[in-house]
Amino acid sequence: MQAIQLDAVHQPVVLRDVPAPVPGPGEILVRLRAAALNHRDVWIQKGQYAGIALPCTLGADGVGEVAAWGLGVPADAPAVGSRVIVNPGRRWGTSQTAQAKDFVVLGMPDPGTFAEYITAAAQYIRPLPAHLTDAQGAALPLAGLTGYRAAFARARAQPGERVLVTGIGGGVAIVAAQLCVAHGCEVWGTSGSDDKLARLSALGLRGGINYQTDGWARTLVKQAGGPFDVIIDSAGGPAFGALLDAAAPGGRIVFYGGTLGNIPDVPPGKVFWKQLSILGSSMGSEQDFDDLLAFVTEHKLVPVVDGIFPLAEAEAALRRLEAGQQFGKIVLQIA
Repeated sequence: MQAIQLDAVHQPVVLRDVPAPVPGPGEILVRLRAAALNHRDVWIQKGQYAGIALPCTLGADGVGEVAAWGLGVPADAPAVGSRVIVNPGRRWGTSQTAQAKDFVVLGMPDPGTFAEYITAAAQYIRPLPAHLTDAQGAALPLAGLTGYRAAFARARAQPGERVLVTGIGGGVAIVAAQLCVAHGCEVWGTSGSDDKLARLSALGLRGGINYQTDGWARTLVKQAGGPFDVIIDSAGGPAFGALLDAAAPGGRIVFYGGTLGNIPDVPPGKVFWKQLSILGSSMGSEQDFDDLLAFVTEHKLVPVVDGIFPLAEAEAALRRLEAGQQFGKIVLQIA
């Protein structure tokens, strides 16, 4: 089969022929049709990810159809020929509170989805929501799982609450906003691009602001008619202090990334006097993934696809993602 592999950090990915996997006991072989990029793939390529083991086939997100079962696959597993979606997490563990120490994400060290075939234990393969195309389905797993857990399992956003999602444009931020809109929240966003802000209303958001504007937090609170019950953030860094100002008393700030680095000088008084909860979140459990798929199916939610590249053009797709040009997920068409 053909696969996109990374041989060494700071090197372009390459398309090559590799042996096709064979499903072992309890495993399902999936013929992949589409896969989506994540910033994780770029960070691995740049050597900015823990535990890098190369060479590897990149990619955490994928959809396709079941090609074969291994021995001992449960009878209720997706049938051969059915359209399926791959859970990007592995070995979460038994606790819903946090992942186990040996939790990993598909695509390094385990072979990922930038390939024509992949095998996975049946517990990680689920039916693809029927209303989604292959590209839309591929855009969902990692971003959707991360956004769902952050918004609902951790921040516990409720219908009618005012929610702020920062950094709209990236895949997780967009889907987190979509999930909260579908849940009946009043959702606002920030972005460093006015062009991206102009697209927020089409997603059901009430409005937004460019975070490069001086005093943006105070201005946005005024525009929104009050502070935010829930704030979902991926940046951290020096800008985190503005989120404390934008949060309502009793508010919850959840962050799933730290693209701007460590959070300096958080004033304790702003946290304890406003009774704020500051929460960390990352990926999600198998139960979170099943809950996400049920929610997406119920609300007919459609992930935003920025663009579709052929598998052979994966390097160009990675460079677009690194440049931050995308609005939504970048997808590789495999077949």
